[in-house]
Amino acid sequence: MTAPLDLLVLGNAIVDIIARTDEAFLVREAVHKGAMQLIDEARAEHLFAVMGPATIVSGGSGANTAVGAAQLGARTGFIGKVRDDELGRLFRHDLTATGVRFDVAPAGEGPATARCFVLVTPDGERTMNTYLGACQGLTAADVDEATAGSARFVYLEGYLWDPPAAKEAFRKAAQVAHRAGNKVALTLSDAFCVDRYREEFLGLIRDGSLDILFANIHELKSLYQTADAETALSALRAENGLLGVVTRSGDGALVVTRGETRAVPAAPIGDLVDTTGAGDLFAAGFLAGLARDLDHADCARLGAIAAAEVIQHIGARPQADLKALAAQAGL
Repeated sequence: MTAPLDLLVLGNAIVDIIARTDEAFLVREAVHKGAMQLIDEARAEHLFAVMGPATIVSGGSGANTAVGAAQLGARTGFIGKVRDDELGRLFRHDLTATGVRFDVAPAGEGPATARCFVLVTPDGERTMNTYLGACQGLTAADVDEATAGSARFVYLEGYLWDPPAAKEAFRKAAQVAHRAGNKVALTLSDAFCVDRYREEFLGLIRDGSLDILFANIHELKSLYQTADAETALSALRAENGLLGVVTRSGDGALVVTRGETRAVPAAPIGDLVDTTGAGDLFAAGFLAGLARDLDHADCARLGAIAAAEVIQHIGARPQADLKALAAQAGL
């Protein structure tokens, strides 16, 4: 029998290659600051050649969330696809070493394991260029029904909506979860991602596929095609039966339901070093809180603590003891 999970994450299995750079480099390489762009293998090789000294660490938005939740004590699993190559083995080791269950078999042939080139400017902003590679090989066959049905929360990263077969994997996981009486969450991931799939994301919200939506305020404004934050929040409140979780960088987060909107401040930090993974770790804290049946505001506080930890160092995986940080805050 499959051991029950608190959280099952479906996401792109990606290794991050992180380098500090300046604004001039972004202009020269014609990349959109603060956004994620999809690139091909040739472009990936070019960026690696010109980006300068780099730190290589396992990443991927959903995988970062899985790791953060596991470090906060949630029983967590991950569904994603790597190639059986050096980076794929690195990714698997880094994920399972934190206690995340990762049973999906690697691809024995085809594109290499995905990598994301993360360019960090002096203001801490990260600009991402992603070669999806083996990620695009994820299919519905990789979703084990017993595992998906055992998880109290199934969580999808919006970036996974790019590979067509992965959409079917998510739909399968969502259907299995709902049949088992469990909850399904989506993170919008990126405003450019929302631009590509706005109608499909709205469809998931309105056809009952989703119970929880994570977004930052820019993504939410993109979803509802407005430049006004309050207009976007009003549209979110109007969605039937949806729990909305909206982050606003240093202004904290909002937990939005039809009945009320609760504001939770950002956790204090020392130095802002790298915003990579902030949203991922916020979601990790929030979902770990839900798994402990915490009040929604306390879930958001736990998310804020996890996000604050990850933006004070390079890389999107926690380096401090998140459980200890939560305990210090009374959570």
